Amino acid sequence: MPHSTIHVQPPLEFIPPNFKPLVRQGTKLMLPWWLKFQTSIAEIQVDNLETLVQQYQSFYQGKTRFLMAFRHPSADDPFCLGYMIWYLLPKLAKQQGISLPSLLHYYFLFDRGIPLWAGDYVGKWYSYLGGTSILRGKLDRQGLKSARELFANGNLPMMASPEGATNGHNERISSLEPGIAQMGFWCVEDISKASRSEEVFILPVGIQYKYLDEPWENVEKLLTKLEKDSGLSPGMENLSDQEKLAPSKLYQRLLRLAGHLLAKMEDFYRRFYHRELPQFTQESSSEPLTDDQVNDSISERLNNLLNVALEVAEEYFHINPKGNFIDRCRRLEQAGWDCIYREDIENLATLSPVDRALANRVAQEASLQIWHMRLVESFVVVSGKYIKEKPTVDRFADTTLLIWDMINRIKGGNVLKRPRLGKQRVQMTVGQPISVSQRWEAYQTQRRTAISDLTQDLQNSLEGMIN
Repeated sequence: MPHSTIHVQPPLEFIPPNFKPLVRQGTKLMLPWWLKFQTSIAEIQVDNLETLVQQYQSFYQGKTRFLMAFRHPSADDPFCLGYMIWYLLPKLAKQQGISLPSLLHYYFLFDRGIPLWAGDYVGKWYSYLGGTSILRGKLDRQGLKSARELFANGNLPMMASPEGATNGHNERISSLEPGIAQMGFWCVEDISKASRSEEVFILPVGIQYKYLDEPWENVEKLLTKLEKDSGLSPGMENLSDQEKLAPSKLYQRLLRLAGHLLAKMEDFYRRFYHRELPQFTQESSSEPLTDDQVNDSISERLNNLLNVALEVAEEYFHINPKGNFIDRCRRLEQAGWDCIYREDIENLATLSPVDRALANRVAQEASLQIWHMRLVESFVVVSGKYIKEKPTVDRFADTTLLIWDMINRIKGGNVLKRPRLGKQRVQMTVGQPISVSQRWEAYQTQRRTAISDLTQDLQNSLEGMIN
């Protein structure tokens, strides 16, 4: 949440990889403690890990280059991936009698915006772990050049998320961005130019979180808090504790809360941003609306609301709405950063007090506009039917936590203080490698089609891993 203390800043600098084995070793030793005390993760399991062992073996034999493309449902994903590579992978390799280097690791891409909210030390830590930063909202030539060099010539495999950001859904994947496929073809091109023969692969990695014990009580408590925060009475006084936890009752409360919040936000944008949004009125009928009808209404209203929220920020920055919601969010984020992290000011220290005050004003207003985009960013894949299709506690928890994200953002709370509803088991799945090299001829004749096809095949693979 932006505050009045936002000030103009120097340009965002590229954070290059600066891998330090001692930092990797220290992080590895700290990881089990972190998982136990700083996350909800109780156990991590990996299916088809032998495929990853084979990929690492082939990589160090000089036969292949590969990039692990992982699902990104949670901010805890990097810890799970680290545990898989640092602990589970060498253990299985030893059991199979396969010799691998003692220092198993990987290079990875990370969003340049992460250190802005997580702290500058995170940027340095990621750099020392072999991370290379990337700006998501513009053509980041320096970031792309670094990633391309690491993929083709680095002494470690690569890792990145094709979703680009967390989506908060364990059983629904966002549309994948085409950058991973493009990087794969660049790697093939660079290897070919160097007269080398390694085969290039994209290796899908699925990640899914499951509660060990169904935390219905914690979901209900969080839902009650969200109702209170939004000014909505739970209306459950006459129900027993068991009745309150019934999935059908919780689902009705979620739909009611969603409708209530939508009405508040619709009124907010109508009154204070002078936007035209349809007034929702329940048609008079002797029969109440079915869940499907309510869901359809919520979906339509949410889509309209997200579009309006983006339009407010786009008009401020003079950006034409183009592409899907995710594309628009990325461009708005970059436009806001351009106003805060000023590349057009050579030296902030030389600014006069008036010029600095004006620059601070621009930064503050840009930060306020980014707020609209952040609301949209959390809800681009939200659907009431996510629960209706499969009313499990995991899906209830996903949805309730996303609503918490929204209310927390409105209140200006700390995004790092997300509630924990119960201990979780992480189920990871290593998919079948997708050969990029075998698609090189198709890429040379029709680049866009080849990139699109590879991206879709990767999407299908990741979706196929969801249980």
